[in-house]
Amino acid sequence: MTTNISADQVNQIIYNLHHDPFEILGCHLLEEGKNTKKWVVRAYLPKAEAAWVIRPTEQKEDPMNSVHHPNFFECIIETSELNHYQLKIKQGEHEKVIYDPYAFSSPYLTDEDIYLFSEGKHHRIYEKLGAHVGEVNGVKGVYFAVWAPNARNVSVIGDFNNWDGREHQMRKRNYTIWELFVPDIGPGTVYKYEIKNSEGHIYEKSDPYGFYREVRPNTASIVVDIDNIYQWHDEEWLEKRRNSDPLKQPVSVYEVHLGSWLHGSAAEKMPLLNGETADPVIVSEWNPGARFLSYYELAEKLIPYVKDMGYTHIELLPIAEHPFDGSWGYQVTGFYSPTSRFGRPEDFMYFVDKCHENNIGVILDWVPGHFPKDSHGLAYFDGTHLYEHADPRIGEHKEWGTLVFNYGRHEVRNFLVANVLFWFDKYHVDGIRVDAVASMLYRNYLRKEGEWIANEYGGDEHIEAVSFIREVNTVLFEYFPGILSIAEESTEWEKVSKPIYDGGLGFNLKWDMGWMHDMLDYFNIDPFFRQYHQNNVTFSMLYYYNENFMLALSHDEIVHGKSNMLGKMPGDEWQKYANVRALFTYMYTHPGKKTMFMSMEFGQWSEWNVWGDLEWHLLQYEPHQQLQQFFTDLNALYKQEPALYTHDFEYHGFYWIDCNDNAHSVVSFVRQSDDPEDALIVVCNFTPQPHSHYRIGVPEAGYYIELFNSDAKKYGGSNMGNLGGKWADQWSFHNKPYSLDLCLPPLAVLILKLDPTRVPEVTLTEPLDADEEE
Repeated sequence: MTTNISADQVNQIIYNLHHDPFEILGCHLLEEGKNTKKWVVRAYLPKAEAAWVIRPTEQKEDPMNSVHHPNFFECIIETSELNHYQLKIKQGEHEKVIYDPYAFSSPYLTDEDIYLFSEGKHHRIYEKLGAHVGEVNGVKGVYFAVWAPNARNVSVIGDFNNWDGREHQMRKRNYTIWELFVPDIGPGTVYKYEIKNSEGHIYEKSDPYGFYREVRPNTASIVVDIDNIYQWHDEEWLEKRRNSDPLKQPVSVYEVHLGSWLHGSAAEKMPLLNGETADPVIVSEWNPGARFLSYYELAEKLIPYVKDMGYTHIELLPIAEHPFDGSWGYQVTGFYSPTSRFGRPEDFMYFVDKCHENNIGVILDWVPGHFPKDSHGLAYFDGTHLYEHADPRIGEHKEWGTLVFNYGRHEVRNFLVANVLFWFDKYHVDGIRVDAVASMLYRNYLRKEGEWIANEYGGDEHIEAVSFIREVNTVLFEYFPGILSIAEESTEWEKVSKPIYDGGLGFNLKWDMGWMHDMLDYFNIDPFFRQYHQNNVTFSMLYYYNENFMLALSHDEIVHGKSNMLGKMPGDEWQKYANVRALFTYMYTHPGKKTMFMSMEFGQWSEWNVWGDLEWHLLQYEPHQQLQQFFTDLNALYKQEPALYTHDFEYHGFYWIDCNDNAHSVVSFVRQSDDPEDALIVVCNFTPQPHSHYRIGVPEAGYYIELFNSDAKKYGGSNMGNLGGKWADQWSFHNKPYSLDLCLPPLAVLILKLDPTRVPEVTLTEPLDADEEE
């Protein structure tokens, strides 16, 4: 029979020039008669010497003929229907039978999917783009779909076709999205997209929406049936979260870099979920004897530790896939893939589930502000500046060596908005901490004059990024009420953590970078000179109610020559420990939620090293044991006392008793909740000079229990204090009707609480003048 296909049509397939290979390949009806139909089956099989069409239901084999090219085959068949067929292929001495991918022509993405995506409003686009296990006409396989509007041709490549882009050429839909169903493959398939630009240059790209990646340095994506790999057990946790207000709850966050919290031996296999194992992933060439712990191991080791220490949340430095360990995770290439350094997606699901089982929330560092230039990633994805701006004056962070997302492009916004929803939807996380928000808000961030472009109004605000951030927070709280959205924002941009209807950005928390800098500067000063810097301690309360602040002493504060917390403190070793205890007790009693980085809780001396373990051996020494016990007790007290967290962001929750005693570097204040009996009195002495008779005013008569003393002997302190508590004197002081005559320990913070069970017993004692205290 004579072919009706031209050499030009064949060449379009041979040279990857056709935007829709389904128009040529696969099964097509040629003629329709009264009793029979004439069909043509065409296949491009680059490695085949011969091919046949197999009709299983009719138990027939029809030979295919080469047409215009030795590897382009065609077969004309007369039969009533040709719905199911296979191809038998001869390659050398080997034969194999496959399903023809071009026999599955039904589109996976609907026109509505593509429309919503083009508008930036397909919030679950990750269920359509990427790789998805499916079944068509009883045949199992994987749907692939990728956004590459400017590509000339896109193919799926992988082990299943020997990485040959000629074999599985994709079809372009609506001029933007390429798709193909590949039969007879499934979970575990390793793949990439081979993308050709308009000039024929080839780029091999990982899947932007891929759910899993190979372990670095390899970069291919791996097919995962994400909805069928793990059975969750946290329905009660999610329901409770959905109906709670985290701003009224205790939030004490333990910030962790999973790759350096603790390592295992490189001689051991990596344990995974369900008793499975994987080859060890070596930490680095400088530490070849150590391997990363798996998500499964971390669930068994990290979670009990955090629970015993009393933290309410774990915050993970970015765990989305990234090629370079030294980036700490902040240069992401796989936005939808938990890094394979620590195991598989289901292992990370197990980790989150176990956190919830132990009443620990999980916060992820999310990095929508930039991405690296790695050739397998998003950069120059389809041969054009697709995800990034073409103009480096807005599309590049030269100081970081990264590219900036084009927030004005609907599909890019959709990629990012859907990405943040993805982590809550598929991995049940409880919050995000958005990295480097300031770099998104300002077009001139870290750019010299002449290296940036003003917005349409001549200003430096990045209007598209602002709109994007508001959209993220709007949809995030619509889908997942009760979660945390935290901004790391270092400028004076107004209303970062205020509602969008009030002109805010919509986060519900913002890191208080000002408090962090003020307090670290203050504690770095010799205590004698702190009297001249009292403003560092008190200034935060002048602006505090402008935002919902989180007080954070993070990883950024103990790297790059800044020293760890103990090393920042002046004085001898005893004073260093005392200063650390005083700083953190003030932090926990100051309004705001709390975050601290791993290693601070047991007093590591050296800076954080991303390639090393924490210095756990220090816990064999008593001072480090005592500091760890201090944080355990401080967390317990924080969760126990509603006054320390219920009104963090309302004036009712805090007032100064006295913030003006700079001569002694002492401040005192009250924390309150809705119940007057919850009120706490906090007194801070930030010098090594103790005060045996220091008087502060209090609002009520009665016996005040000393709930917490950071100078207690069990924490390594001098054990000065008030023998468990003090009765109030009936003498007014600090504009209060009663007062307490206290012993203030050196470099310490006291927390006192009125005991409602003890009958007030007031002592008529004339208060000492300030000069008489000493």
